[in-house]
Amino acid sequence: MPFRESFTYAVKSDSTTNTAAIYLQDQVTLLPNLKLLVGGRYDFVDYNNKFIPDTINGSEPEESNFYDAAFSPRVGLVYQPIEPISLYVSYSRSFVPNNFRSNGEALEPSRGTQYEVGIKADLSPQISLTLAAYDITKTNIPTVDPDNPDVFFAVGEVKSRGIELDVAGEITPGWKIIASGFLNDAYVSEDNDPSLKGSRLVNAPYHGASLWTTYEIQSGDLQGFGFGAGLFFIGDRITNQSDPFTLPSYVRTDATIFYKRNDWGAALNFKNLFDVKYYETNGFYVFPQAPFTVQGTISFSF
Repeated sequence: MPFRESFTYAVKSDSTTNTAAIYLQDQVTLLPNLKLLVGGRYDFVDYNNKFIPDTINGSEPEESNFYDAAFSPRVGLVYQPIEPISLYVSYSRSFVPNNFRSNGEALEPSRGTQYEVGIKADLSPQISLTLAAYDITKTNIPTVDPDNPDVFFAVGEVKSRGIELDVAGEITPGWKIIASGFLNDAYVSEDNDPSLKGSRLVNAPYHGASLWTTYEIQSGDLQGFGFGAGLFFIGDRITNQSDPFTLPSYVRTDATIFYKRNDWGAALNFKNLFDVKYYETNGFYVFPQAPFTVQGTISFSF
């Protein structure tokens, strides 16, 4: 009879994150058709984590604490050559703490820098179009030391460049539409492992699109009754850089039926109407997504 050895292993983790922020923003009219937006956010983060690797065998807990604070500015400029057209350019920074530790010290927080230019056009009093191009760089990404997988360095960098197109509005009274699409080139620009430089970013599709439309009856006995449907397309994505596995693209169909009367509302939402099998990833695991799902809601506004 073959011998089979059994192992039992349990992990317990207790973490607390306290955050606070101060945010200021002001918009200044330089000329009747030229506006300047200036803002900034100062974040404070206090993080504590207790990690017990093996609660069954009584391993000693490991505790990590760190405190971070950072300022993230935001600047934007909007110019209207004619009233229906707005041209804009913006610059902003972001701040995300790193929970990783290396040699007993917390890694530097990740910082993001975004540049964006775009145009917003009112095609009619009811419909608007927005076209934007962006360049995003995120630095201080935790990367593993190739010679020691237990050591991390905040030297990684990723870039994302692309364009987005959005069209939204009301075609006729009660008939609303939102359509969008994007092209996105996201890749690793710096890493401890030279072979990963230039590789595609995890869970970042090259392209995607969506179309959502609803119609609400405006008069008569059925006033307030409405329905809608939409298509959501996401392109293929990889699950990790070291051993890429590609998740296939998918198209999901959703729908809704709703009723509004005065301050009350009720709706039935149908997600994944045709029960399409699709998956998402966080870079470590692949998760099957929900099949055909029905959700009912009742709301009251006051």
